[in-house]
Amino acid sequence: MQEIAAVKYEISKSRFYAHLYLLEFPDEYADALAIHEKLYKKAAHHCAAMLFKMPDGRTASEFKNDGEVGHPGRTLLNILEVNDLNSHALIVSRVFGGIKLGPAGVTRAFRDSGDMAVKLARNKD
Repeated sequence: MQEIAAVKYEISKSRFYAHLYLLEFPDEYADALAIHEKLYKKAAHHCAAMLFKMPDGRTASEFKNDGEVGHPGRTLLNILEVNDLNSHALIVSRVFGGIKLGPAGVTRAFRDSGDMAVKLARNKD
């Protein structure tokens, strides 16, 4: 597993920490989630998605909303799919800033932070 991008995005006093990982094996997704839970202990939610193309051509995908409103895990999986990021995990941890964003605002904030991580990774190439 290799971290290829990390960004911080702030909106309405909430902080979103987005990390994009390149995975060698699909089970590394759980390892990356564990790292985030330790790294961002104050985070209220750790939403994530994984997309992995198997050697036999099958695709494994998974996402986690972690109790957050608006289904941000599915949104993160969509980012991986749209950008054809097979063998990647995208994890966003949210530290709540005291202002509710609502379901649409939460989804947008997770999407924007995920997009920023992907854009940063592409700019490094």
